[in-house]
Amino acid sequence: MVLQQSTSSTSVRKASARRHDKGRLMQEAAMLAPAVILLTLFLIVPFLLSFWTAMTNQPLVPRPTPVRFVWFNNFIRIFQDDLFWTALWNVSRFTFWIIPAQCGLAFATALLLHQKLPFRNLLRGMFFLPAITSMVVVCVIWGTLFQYPTGPFNQILGFLSGGAIQPIDWLGDPQWAMFSLVLLSAWQAYGFQMIVYLAGLQGIPDELYDAAKIDGANAFRRFWHVTMPGLRPTHVFVLVITTIQAFKLYTQVAILTQGGPKSSTETVVHYMVRAGFEEQKMGYASAVSVILFVIVLVIALIQRQLLRRFDV
Repeated sequence: MVLQQSTSSTSVRKASARRHDKGRLMQEAAMLAPAVILLTLFLIVPFLLSFWTAMTNQPLVPRPTPVRFVWFNNFIRIFQDDLFWTALWNVSRFTFWIIPAQCGLAFATALLLHQKLPFRNLLRGMFFLPAITSMVVVCVIWGTLFQYPTGPFNQILGFLSGGAIQPIDWLGDPQWAMFSLVLLSAWQAYGFQMIVYLAGLQGIPDELYDAAKIDGANAFRRFWHVTMPGLRPTHVFVLVITTIQAFKLYTQVAILTQGGPKSSTETVVHYMVRAGFEEQKMGYASAVSVILFVIVLVIALIQRQLLRRFDV
């Protein structure tokens, strides 16, 4: 009789545990459902549609001739186009320059504004203002600053050098055009990374700094052994986001340089848009978008693995 009661009690507990686990799984599924639905609608489905279109000769405007499958011909033509490789090199070069410039400026500004300064909140808003300003407006303003030969930047350089430095054709010289876009882009977008770094700094417990002071650590050691380890996840996030944004470079090129001079600022997105809307080859442009998606995904995964290997 006692054995039967014990067995019955065990069965009830197991059934109760199964119901609890089932309820927890349903609750977790319900919480994940909105994110899964949004990712499916705005990421997975568009990518699959782009891949499907990339396998066809789909034009921008419907034509009397039917759309037919060309399979991987669009991808083969892309890889055989020297302009595509030039665009990929240019955007890679832009990314290599923009990451230290933009992230370094954002990190330094965040460290400064994390201190107890007068009007600190006002300064944070002022430094963040370029990030919420339309890129079109920023490009128009900086286009005036870059004007050759009498633009403000050339006037300042001439004044500081006493006329020794000749006016620079910032946007018309292949040696300076991409560098000019780096300056513009770093100034416009660093406010977002600054806010992310500020959030990371505020998430580091003050007790760690107090303990380091008690142990006799100076300011540099506190920065190196407390601040930097505490910002490891922030560094990963900022690096990946900045890389993705850099490979999407388009607006600055479309407004200021149109890919010139001599294709020195041609980017993959500008190449794709021109193929899709100017040349009306949507299938070809879709193939470019698929290639760009794969490239950015692979780079992001490599960055994540390398940072994880270095315990970041």
